[in-house]
Amino acid sequence: MRWVKKAAFAVLLAVISVYTLFPFYWAIVSSLKTGSELFEVAPWPKEPAWGNYTAVFTAQPFGQNILNSVIVASAVVVLSLALGLTASFALARIQFRGRSTLLLTVLGVSMFPQIAVLSGMFELVRWLGFYNKLPSLILSNLILTLPFTVWVLTTFMRELPKDLEEAAIVDGATPWMIVTKVFLPLLGPAMATTGLLAFISAWNEFLFALTFSQSDNVRTVPVAIALFSGGSAFETPWGVIMAASVIVTVPLVVLVLIFQRKIISGLTAGAVKG
Repeated sequence: MRWVKKAAFAVLLAVISVYTLFPFYWAIVSSLKTGSELFEVAPWPKEPAWGNYTAVFTAQPFGQNILNSVIVASAVVVLSLALGLTASFALARIQFRGRSTLLLTVLGVSMFPQIAVLSGMFELVRWLGFYNKLPSLILSNLILTLPFTVWVLTTFMRELPKDLEEAAIVDGATPWMIVTKVFLPLLGPAMATTGLLAFISAWNEFLFALTFSQSDNVRTVPVAIALFSGGSAFETPWGVIMAASVIVTVPLVVLVLIFQRKIISGLTAGAVKG
């Protein structure tokens, strides 16, 4: 019976691998096709159309769109982790009235659908003068990333030994020194996990980017890809769109591979500590 279990486990792994990897594989195959070949089912194109990858950057300022996404996603990660770290210290370590209510409110805000806050965010962006500027995308993405960053970091910080904080206080450490010099080195896996999730969320965000940006030079990659147009109103350049999708997916894959150990450590610790 043991070999049956091993065979079933191998089949299960194969099914999961095919299910998760096939969409990316098919995007690569489609990015190398043109014309009617896009609608033919073939494992690999007979004559790969590498020109789709160069057309991505000649059809519109896609390099600028990638740079915009990098700036927005990086700024969102830095601000989310900085604000989340200090907020989680207060929520996890300082006793004050309404702490549990505040934490539940933070969790509740993270569950709001984007469309529910879109009109309010639009008025705020216009009032601040950020419309059609990158700060509008950074500000709006923080609505999505900051609540779960605070919640996750608070969960991790609650599990840190109380003795460490008391020893630091005896040595004369201030709260800021406790956060940055005592707790921060211990929160590496949690910071890497939440930071990567925040980066992916900001990198893929579409609705706010479509609403708050108007010119090609301000758009991020999801909106830029959605607005690719063909030679006529009845033509959709699927090959170029797939090539652009592959290009913007590669950085996320690289980041996951770089931080995979910290991500696994962070997710496992979070699962154990609850």
